[in-house]
Amino acid sequence: MPDHKFSIEAVQVTAMKISVQTLSVSDRRLVAEWAAICAERVLYLFEAERPDDERPRAAIARTRAFSRGELNTASEIRGRFGGGSAGRDAKSAAAAAAARAAGQASAICHMGAHALGAAAYAVKAASLAASDQAEAAEKEIAWQLGQATAEVQAALLQLPPVGENKSGPLGPGLLASGQLGEIICQLQTGLAKIGAN
Repeated sequence: MPDHKFSIEAVQVTAMKISVQTLSVSDRRLVAEWAAICAERVLYLFEAERPDDERPRAAIARTRAFSRGELNTASEIRGRFGGGSAGRDAKSAAAAAAARAAGQASAICHMGAHALGAAAYAVKAASLAASDQAEAAEKEIAWQLGQATAEVQAALLQLPPVGENKSGPLGPGLLASGQLGEIICQLQTGLAKIGAN
């Protein structure tokens, strides 16, 4: 009788490859560090309101551990979005967006497109905390693009344009609409310009 033992991670990774928004495990590990940097930059907005709530910081730490290969996809899928749930407990919209940036970052283990979700929530958090929201958003997007290495840029450029593919977080829904959708569109346009040079 043939041996049909498969690891849970192998089965889940095979199932996830159905979506172009997944990215390979190696590409997800690349974009995870970038997303962690983006989310951590605005984390102070959440921690100023809820200094004893460690969920978003823990989510960012898990994202970094995943990026270094210290955590596998299967174990992290069970714990994803933990940091984002802290957003419900935040008092301000900026703090909630900062927590959701961490939650999106921790979900990259499941699907690489969440990297753009993490970046978008970080931009939203920074803009909501500023007096000139449009200028703050523009500066944060430019900063994020500047943090993306050539390898990260190449991985992110594999993702479909926001709103065009239904099989993941960039499909029709929360990340593809309103301010988040606009931010992701700006990020993708910026990445394409950098890639063309």
